[in-house]
Amino acid sequence: MGRLLTMLMLCTGLAMPVVAQPQRAAGDADRAAIRAAALDYIDGWYSGDAARMERGVHPELAKRMVYPNPDNGASDLNQQGAMTLVQSTGRRRNSPTPANERRSDVVILDVYENAASVRVDASGWVDYLHLVRWNGQWKIINVLWELRPERP
Repeated sequence: MGRLLTMLMLCTGLAMPVVAQPQRAAGDADRAAIRAAALDYIDGWYSGDAARMERGVHPELAKRMVYPNPDNGASDLNQQGAMTLVQSTGRRRNSPTPANERRSDVVILDVYENAASVRVDASGWVDYLHLVRWNGQWKIINVLWELRPERP
C-alpha cells in the first residue's frame, strides 16, 4: 500500500523533490554594513546620539520585550517603535553611559540575501536584531531584547 501511495503521489505531482537552493554568501561589505548598523544602534544609545540611532534603524522598527507582570506573574509586552527609540536616545545626550560601563559585543548570526540576524551583548541586556537590506542599506527592523539578571 505504501508503494502504491508513493507512486500515486509522484504521478500526480504531490511529491515534489526538495532541492536545496544555494545560499548566497554574505560578502565582506555586507557584513561590515550589518555590523555598522548594529553599532549605530547600541553605541548611539550609549552616547545619546539620536542621529546615529536613526541611521541604524528602519522607520518601521518594532522593539519588544516580554516580561512578567509583577502583580499577577502573567506575561506583558513592552514595545516601542523607531520614533520613540530615537527620541529617548536623544534625551540621553546630556547623560551618556560612561565608557567603562559600555558593552557592545556584536555577533552576526546569519545572513541570507536581504535579511540578517545579529546578537548584541550590551551592558545590562541582550538584543536580538533582525536587519533588512532597505534601498541598498542595512537597517534594523526588529529587536527582541532581554534584561540580564541582576547580580547580588
